[in-house]
Amino acid sequence: MYCRSTMRCVDLLSCMFVRIRPKDPPKSILRLPQQFSFPTSFFFGERRERCKQSLRYDLIHCWISSFQSKKRGLSLEEKREKMLQIFYDSQDFFLLKELEKMGPKKGVISQSVKDVIQSLVDDDLVAKDKIGISVYFWSLPSCAGNQLRSVRQKLESDLQGSNKKLAELVDQCDALKKGREDSEERTEALAHLQDIEKKHKELKNEMVQFADNDPATLEAMRAAIEVAHQSANRWTDNIFTLRQWCSNNFPQAKEQLEHLYTEAGITEDFDYLELSSFPLSSSSHDPETPKQLLVEDQA
Repeated sequence: MYCRSTMRCVDLLSCMFVRIRPKDPPKSILRLPQQFSFPTSFFFGERRERCKQSLRYDLIHCWISSFQSKKRGLSLEEKREKMLQIFYDSQDFFLLKELEKMGPKKGVISQSVKDVIQSLVDDDLVAKDKIGISVYFWSLPSCAGNQLRSVRQKLESDLQGSNKKLAELVDQCDALKKGREDSEERTEALAHLQDIEKKHKELKNEMVQFADNDPATLEAMRAAIEVAHQSANRWTDNIFTLRQWCSNNFPQAKEQLEHLYTEAGITEDFDYLELSSFPLSSSSHDPETPKQLLVEDQA
């Protein structure tokens, strides 16, 4: 259909497009019929236009074919299927190095075999065990079937439990609906309930403002003060006992001890605490009671 010179042009352009693989069809492909001048002795009128159109289609088809010839890589799921097929076909045990050598034969590059196998192990599709210093991998079709059956049984059991719970909730809902049909009396009762709840909320907010004067709060404060008062006097008693022990055992260091007491805040006016100005539920500590040895603080 084409002349010899035209066919040579097509072959030359086809080789160029296959080599450079452009992202988009070159605009020159679409303008090619206007740029080329065909011999008038071979093409006239309508036949010449058909030749131009056919030449354009051939060039575009050549450009598309150059992309279709490029091989697409395997996805992760396809790699998993390929590696599983190795286990199912051989039904044997493998080391990781052996799998890395067998992977490229199935189209899985050796660098990605480790990650693919680990994903299968995480999904319990491949078993893994360390024997000595070596780690072996294996997977049998029966193991996969048993695993799927156990998963199915678990899902069916969960489904039955959910259906049973749903039926119980539906029955409970139907039982609660009895006696709660819409009526004027029920509407009035609900409105009255809302008013009561609103009033209750307002009263609670008002009580918060007077929480400091709550008798229960005051009683708790009295109890806490009583405990603190007893603890302070108990440790005061312990300090007096310790001072007496130091004076009896180190009489030659009396001046140093007095200086130490002063630095610690134990002065001449150090004495038991009195709470006569605050009413308490029980009697305060009696300073005249006999002194005791050091005791543990139970406050």
